[in-house]
Amino acid sequence: MKKITSIIALAITMAGLNSAEAQTGKKAASQNPYTLVYRGAITSNEKGKVNIHPVKYKLNGIDIAANVYTPANYHVSKKYPAVAVAHPNGGIKEQTAGLYAQRLAEAGYVTIAADAAYQGASGGEPRHTDKPANRIEDIHGMADFITQFAGVDAKRLGVLGICGGGGYTLKAVQSDKRFKAVATLSMFNSGEVRRNGFQNTQLATIQERLKQASAARAQEAAGSKIIYAGVASITDEEIAKTSTDLYREGYEYYYRSHAHPNSTFLYTMSSLFDLMTWDATINMDLIEQPLLMIAGSKADTKYMTDEAFPKATRAKNKELFLIDGATHIQTYWKPEYVLQAVNKLVDFYQTNL
Repeated sequence: MKKITSIIALAITMAGLNSAEAQTGKKAASQNPYTLVYRGAITSNEKGKVNIHPVKYKLNGIDIAANVYTPANYHVSKKYPAVAVAHPNGGIKEQTAGLYAQRLAEAGYVTIAADAAYQGASGGEPRHTDKPANRIEDIHGMADFITQFAGVDAKRLGVLGICGGGGYTLKAVQSDKRFKAVATLSMFNSGEVRRNGFQNTQLATIQERLKQASAARAQEAAGSKIIYAGVASITDEEIAKTSTDLYREGYEYYYRSHAHPNSTFLYTMSSLFDLMTWDATINMDLIEQPLLMIAGSKADTKYMTDEAFPKATRAKNKELFLIDGATHIQTYWKPEYVLQAVNKLVDFYQTNL
């Protein structure tokens, strides 16, 4: 990860990592030849099994790094349905996006998980820029690439958006009708949260934070240091004191159990220029494709799925599916919850692709 020159931590006061557990995920990344950090990840391509294909392609002049997963006994002469997987905020293709891409490939789909532009192993400067227009374009770009991949039936393309990737997916499919079936998992409305605060806890400081974003953009335009918001590192004590499940478990996931050197909670402060004036749920009536939204019944982010779902008034075969007992982050990795989500996704895609 590139050294950060200036950081404003919006969530909590940061300190250096001081636990041996912080190296667990990074060790897994270094041991896996594809740097995958999820349980049951592919370690080698074997004939007759699900295989992984690291690829790169250009999107608006930026190099995009992605992994394509092909089903067992894949052959270019056959025609396969495909699914694009959009990763969470702060996430990358080697974490939960890769896990779901692999599980769907095991069910017979060609899948793609790509790092967002300006993030992960993809190109783009300044690093960790996190603007909605870019993230939405990333999803269109996955469709561009995977529909040209050998063996893919372009008429049977689905999409899965996880967390922030779910919010951006809802927006992408409003216009991109190449996607014939749309699913989200633990959807996170990045614009609403950056504007109002998580669970609407920062309504009183909206104008103040917009001024901070404006000052950050002015500083960038002047050629000065990039100002970053978010979380660079965190101690075990600080994790334990974090009150919300989303952030406490998220810190454990991203900085402990599933840590990866390309993954970060940071984003440029100037990104708030765009994030705070954006909302994933505007124009939801433009979604006419079949829609499945999945959330944990105990997720403290569930309110965002509950807000979005009713607004998709024209979606066909619309369904809200709750994973009983699951929190937001647990849907990323906990085997029993992942199994429930994958089984529901496979049933959904088989019905609609």
